[in-house]
Amino acid sequence: MAASSALHAQNLDGPLRIVVGYAPGGATDRVARIVGDKLSAKLGVPVVVDNKPGAGGRLAAQQVKATPANQNVLMVANPAVIVVAPLVFKDNGYDAEKDFVPVSHVNDYEFSLAVATAVPVKQLSHLFAWMKANPSQSNFGVPATGSLPHFFALMAGEKAGVSAQVIGYRGSGPLLTDLIGGQVPIAVDTFDVALPQHEAGKIRILAMSGTKRSPFAPDVPTFKEAGLDLAATGWNAFFAPASMPPAKVTMLSKAIQEVMKDPDTLARFNAAKMTAVSSSQAQTQAMLSAFRAQWAPVVRKSGYQP
Repeated sequence: MAASSALHAQNLDGPLRIVVGYAPGGATDRVARIVGDKLSAKLGVPVVVDNKPGAGGRLAAQQVKATPANQNVLMVANPAVIVVAPLVFKDNGYDAEKDFVPVSHVNDYEFSLAVATAVPVKQLSHLFAWMKANPSQSNFGVPATGSLPHFFALMAGEKAGVSAQVIGYRGSGPLLTDLIGGQVPIAVDTFDVALPQHEAGKIRILAMSGTKRSPFAPDVPTFKEAGLDLAATGWNAFFAPASMPPAKVTMLSKAIQEVMKDPDTLARFNAAKMTAVSSSQAQTQAMLSAFRAQWAPVVRKSGYQP
């Protein structure tokens, strides 16, 4: 193990900085810190998580893009930065496909559709019937306009044949507060965010977007099980600036893959109700290509403009 750490450190040539485009405490930040702790031990070098919030993660991407080749910098990013922003902003200040190299996909997350307890339905099919009978109340709250939950809400409404207004909030906290209080009847957000309120009986999750039920909440059906042929996930992945030498990218990818198989890493992801993934560069690139193919038509069809 010591020899392995020494070899990794020799290839890395110094400390590693992991850039996160959001404030501390969010899901992407938690991913960076869990993996960063494990990488530090594995590589035998200091690993620092550098939070650079601003412009929905785009500010961090712009800074990482400009990293010189001799610096050890990785970025943890989600679909908002890598897939959605390039589709809706005319000038991001970066090209997601040319300026970054996929290193390793490390976790997935699902979306949930939840209702306020005052909404008199307990099944997804009943909700859509209720929405058609109460069009003035057919509002989907989402944590932010232009977010994946926003576009997933549009997908769900189209699949169900209902017309609903999407109301964007300034984050999951205000959205859940209004859902619990009944100010908004329906919310689409990430599953891990809504689950604690569902478990506390303050809201009802009617369906989640995975292809199979979550081990964290086996009582919640998938959308397909609930009668709507729809499935989608989000993710977090590590990216290197295009300036990083390919051999170093490959070494870091292999190190992250090994870290993501460690039992303690898996336990820490499970405790955070996040699904861990161990993925090679090729597998990560294939995931990105499939994800873009799924979501680009949805984003473009929505006509959304920032």
